[in-house]
Formats: sequence, structure tokens, C-alpha cells
Amino acid sequence: MAHIERRVRCRTCGGPFRAGSCQRCGRNRGQVAYRARYIDPNGQERSKSFSRKVDAERFVATVESGKLQGTWTDPTRGKVTFAAWLETWWTTAADLRPSTRARDKAYFNSLVLPRFGGTPLAAIRQPDVQAWVAELSGRGFKPATVVKAYQLLGRTLTAAVNADMIARSPCRAVRLPKVEREEMRFLTPAEVARLADAIDPGYRALVLLGAYGGLRIGELAGLRRRRVDLLRGTVDVAEIVVEVRGKLFIGPPKTRAGRRTVGLPRAVVEELAAHLGPVGPADAHVFTAEKGGVLRPSNFRTKVWLPAVRAAGLTPLRPHDLRHTAVALWIAASANPKEVSVRAGHTSVAFTLDRYGHLFEGHDQELRDRLDAMLAEGRKEAATAVVVQLRAVDPPARDGPETAQDDPSNDEGPAEYRASPADLSGAPPGTRTPNRCLKRALLCQLS
Repeated sequence: MAHIERRVRCRTCGGPFRAGSCQRCGRNRGQVAYRARYIDPNGQERSKSFSRKVDAERFVATVESGKLQGTWTDPTRGKVTFAAWLETWWTTAADLRPSTRARDKAYFNSLVLPRFGGTPLAAIRQPDVQAWVAELSGRGFKPATVVKAYQLLGRTLTAAVNADMIARSPCRAVRLPKVEREEMRFLTPAEVARLADAIDPGYRALVLLGAYGGLRIGELAGLRRRRVDLLRGTVDVAEIVVEVRGKLFIGPPKTRAGRRTVGLPRAVVEELAAHLGPVGPADAHVFTAEKGGVLRPSNFRTKVWLPAVRAAGLTPLRPHDLRHTAVALWIAASANPKEVSVRAGHTSVAFTLDRYGHLFEGHDQELRDRLDAMLAEGRKEAATAVVVQLRAVDPPARDGPETAQDDPSNDEGPAEYRASPADLSGAPPGTRTPNRCLKRALLCQLS
């Protein structure tokens, strides 16, 4: 059970104080201290000293509450520095792709570790994180860079919380700079054709496939011949090529939604058929380097893409802008957000609307025009409809006496048909209630 001990120590040397003097140095200047002792969940006895009793009592209450709620953490674990914990945790992050790992490591080395590398985990506070974010913004880093660095710091500290290194993460309620969406570049069909004419003939089909199929440069480089179905006019996106520091990695798309089948216009299918030529190896890549082999995105940008962009007068333009162009063309062709999301390989429709929602503004007017056409068509049909007059049918003759339900007073409405409670006194047993008003009155009397 946790308890508090009152102890007196020498102010000079910290030795035990007994009978009014220090047992070590003999001086008579003592200092009162309160030691909080408790048993941790592992059965080990621990202690911590305080100069005030109230602080010791609060500490004991916090420890006991944490033990009951399962939130207690070993204080010695919080003394591990951020850099040491990052090195331990980084080796367990097996779900990162090579490109993501290289990018995140660059963020850690340049922005995070210089500030928090030598700081113990338990010593990192929320105000320290807020001050660090403000410092990065003040140094001129873009908001997207600051937010990404903060996300990596938060992810690392959250992993420390899950590993019981610290009680909670200091990355909470931190004000971040607002990330403004950069204006995307879209090409018109005429500009796409001009770029396809200006580029090396061996990559003409690549431009058209990117501009109308929406494939990323890594997906275009990883496309194999067996993934192209010329009869159905589709390509199957199943592999991508990623270049990290000069090394190529070939693997599946980053997300499950990225594994998709994209339909193509007939003109693009014809360009692909001309590019593929006669039958070749099924595993051969559709687009290769100039001297054969896997297409390196960096070499393609430098040696092929930029000269063609300058020749077509479309500077500045990135290969990824072909993907933005494809989405814009799909929306212009009246594709709905779900269709765009599936074709582009987005993880959700919400991402599609957040990224390209401004391109759907004209669809509302088209929707209203279609609704107006439906309304006009309905009015036209109603005006030309034939109304058939129904013949009145006499009610059948009744054999028995008229019941109360046949009386017009059965309908709620005029006040003259409503019965008062005084009329109920003479009603013989078994008589049916004349109407609902009378029934309510009878129930009121019985209650």
C-alpha cells in the first residue's frame, strides 16, 4: 500500500539527521523531506521524494489512480531520449514503402531530431511542440512541410504511448498552419495532342494514356504488356515502379484502391496497339528506357519530358499533371464523383471531392436542367391524360336497424354532434359508443 514517510536530511551533505545533528558531517542544519513509497503493477517497490507533503500526497493519489485505470507507466522509461526511441521504433515500422521511408527519414533528420533528438520522452511538453511548430513556420518552411513534420513527431510519440513509454502524447491541441491547396494544372484536349506530337514517338502513347487514363508516372513505368486488353479497351493497374536514391523498386500499388482496371477511349487504344506492335513477351514493360530496361522516372523527366514540354510551349508542366488532366476530362464528360474515384484509384469519394470538388460546379446546373425537363414532361402528360368519370353506386339495403356508426354524428367536427358527459347516465348496458368524442367523455368519467 502506498504511504508517505517524513524524513530529515542535512542541508549541507544530505546525510541522515538524528538527535538534532547530521550523522555524517555533524552540522545541525536539517531539512524536512517527504518520501512517497508505492508498489508498481510489477510488484517492485518505488519511491520519490518531495519537499512538501501535499506534493507527495498528490503523487501517491495519481499513482494509485493510474494503477486502477491501467494508465500507469514506468517513470524510468520516460527518461529515454527521443532519438533512442525513434531508432528502436523505426526498425518495427515494416509497413512503410521505400519511397515513404526515405522521405520520412529526411524529415526526421532535418526538422525533428535537431529539436527533440536529445530530449527525454517524458520531458517533451505540449508547449514545446507548439513553440517548435511556430519556429518552423517562422523559418519560412511551407505549411505542408510543417504539418508533415508534426505528423511524424505525433506518430512517433503515439507509438511511445502504446509501448507504455509515456502516459500520453504531447502532440495535442497544437495549432498548425493552414495548408492552402496549390492550383492544379489541367491541359485541354488540344494541348494534350500538341504534347503528344512534340514528345519522342516512343512515348506518344504514354502521354495519351496518362492524359485520358489517369495513370501515375510510376504506374505507367510499371505497366506490362499482359495488363493491356486491346479487345476490351482496358488496362489493369497492378504494378508500379518507384525510384529511391537511384534504386528502382517494383511492387503493387500503395493502396487497395490503386489496384484497378481503367477503360480507355478508342483512339487511345489504337495508339497503344500501334505502340505495342506485334506480339511480344507478356511480362515485358509497355514503356521502357531509350536503350531498353525499366523506365526510370527521373531520367524520363530530364531527358524526354522537359524537352517535349518546352517544344510544345507548355512550361511548366509535370508528368503528374497528366493525371490531373485526366480527372478534369472525366468530369467534363459528366462522370460522377464515384466513377472518378474508382478510375483514379482514390481511397474514398471524400478525397476526390476534396481535391477536385471545384470541377463539379457545372454539374449542378445540368442537374437542374434535367429536373426542369422532367417537370415539363410530367405536366405535358398530365394535360393530355383522359379523365374517366366513375358511375355512382347506390349503397345496399340494410336488413337491421341503423347503427350509430352510420350516423353523421360519428365524425368529429361540428359542436352540435359532440356529446356531453351528462348524456351518458341513461345509456343502457351494451350500447355501442356513438362516436369518438362520446367515447373519450365516457373514459373520463370512468377514470
